[in-house]
Amino acid sequence: MSANPASAKPEPLLDVFYPIVPDVEWLRRLVPLGVRTIQLRLKDASPDEVQRQIRESLDLCRTAGCQLIVNDYWREAIALGADFVHLGQEDLAVADIAAIKTAGLKLGLSTHDETELDIALAAKPDYIALGPVYETKLKAMSWAPQGLERVRAWKKRIGALPLCAIGGITPERRAGVVAAGADSIAVITDFITHAEPEARVAQWLAWARTS
Repeated sequence: MSANPASAKPEPLLDVFYPIVPDVEWLRRLVPLGVRTIQLRLKDASPDEVQRQIRESLDLCRTAGCQLIVNDYWREAIALGADFVHLGQEDLAVADIAAIKTAGLKLGLSTHDETELDIALAAKPDYIALGPVYETKLKAMSWAPQGLERVRAWKKRIGALPLCAIGGITPERRAGVVAAGADSIAVITDFITHAEPEARVAQWLAWARTS
């Protein structure tokens, strides 16, 4: 007897693990491993380079069946037909949220304190990110580590809205982060500074497939 489609569990908005990478070359390395969600976080790139990298990343992800999240560059994400954009608080303050939603893009927003969470929720995003959960050394942060209690508080506050945890999360810490309420874990430092990044991502993916 075939399964009843109405009772099938819906696919989550975000994979339980997703890497954040600084350029399309990292996508070429990681997407073939079976990554299902990945964020492209470009910094200090020219307008032409931004468009090139987003376009190539979208082509790569569509071919592989991977979901691409474009960080910050919402205008380019709209113009190039991306499905997802992630904004920090500074970008949220100047972004055209109505245009993003009219274009059909899903929206993720970063938060670090209660005030930022209020601002983010007012924009009616598709998911909320909280960080840094633990100390992270790859990026200078203005906020102290949030800890698991903040993860629990955020999940209680936002309910069914997906919660993505980020910042200093390692394989040793991930079970506690998920138990505290995170629906997804975004990872940068743990694999990008590893001696064998692809092998490290493969370890994360093996865990994600059993979660």
